Amino acid sequence: MIFLVSESKQFLIVICFMLNVTFCHDPTFIANCILFWPTGSWQPHFLCLMVRPRLDVLSYPEDFLFERYRFSLQSITYVHSLLHPYITNLTRRGRALTSEQILCTALRFFANGSFLYNTGDAENVSKATVCRAVRKVCLALKHFLHIFVKFPGHKPVRAIKEEFHRIAGFPNVIGCIDGTHIPIIIICDAAHIITNVEAKWPGSVHDSRIYRESSLSNRMGQGETDGLLLGDRGYPCQTTLITPYPEPEPGPQQHFSVAHSRTRAQVEMTIGLLKSRFQCLRYLRVTPERACDIIVACVVLHNIAIIRGEQHPALQIQDPEEDLIHPEDFQDGRVVRDLICRNVFGH
Repeated sequence: MIFLVSESKQFLIVICFMLNVTFCHDPTFIANCILFWPTGSWQPHFLCLMVRPRLDVLSYPEDFLFERYRFSLQSITYVHSLLHPYITNLTRRGRALTSEQILCTALRFFANGSFLYNTGDAENVSKATVCRAVRKVCLALKHFLHIFVKFPGHKPVRAIKEEFHRIAGFPNVIGCIDGTHIPIIIICDAAHIITNVEAKWPGSVHDSRIYRESSLSNRMGQGETDGLLLGDRGYPCQTTLITPYPEPEPGPQQHFSVAHSRTRAQVEMTIGLLKSRFQCLRYLRVTPERACDIIVACVVLHNIAIIRGEQHPALQIQDPEEDLIHPEDFQDGRVVRDLICRNVFGH
């Protein structure tokens, strides 16, 4: 649809070749069009506008939806049913996006991790529209953080421990903890569901400090939850957070370390799944506050995908970087580690 626009101090007159003469007073409508100056003998006070058609995303096949939005049609519909009250525009004035279009625009940004204008070009909307859609969806998903991200999980604690025990025989585990350079500190269960996330710290802060000053660390220290976390050498060994031996001796300590490594691998796989599903987490070009909201939104969406049995994207697990900072283990933590090593892996 092609328009000629003549600028006036009072309003914009839009002349549509297909619909005769139409008057448009809404600058938002103009902003959603592609503007370019005409050439030749035309007068410079005229603009030529092309209205970009909106995509009917939900009409595309399943493989198209998963590749671009990381969800099936049924799951997109489910997420939309949750977020609809929070993201719906109050009016369609200026060709405002529908709530489905807002959700899909944000999902596409989360999935491909590209620049806002690239997402806008793909969705036939402006960069500013993409920015607003992502912000709306992030704030809406924060309402569901404590529903979908719950420690130690939605299952009974006994069932969580049994799932971890089946991996390599490590007892009493209720979660595995690790961090990434974004930074994100997450805890997950054996099914790759994220049960706790810390995303409010700058990247220069070490993982051990983030955990030490978290509310979960205080809760674990006070014995609110019966069980152990498994972490790497970036954390100090504590009574509730067990790390591997720095130099395991042959025999029970080596068996302990192998079982510890195989069990803790679940969190590395979870981080790999999270970043593969939502490529934006590999590099966020936003302010720290916005980055925190995007991380939380992606974690909630990740858990929804796992719970609903969505197919996994191609897993990309990077080799873990060697942590040069090894906090000193607590004495009581070493005692607990030795007891597990002797009683479980000493036979």
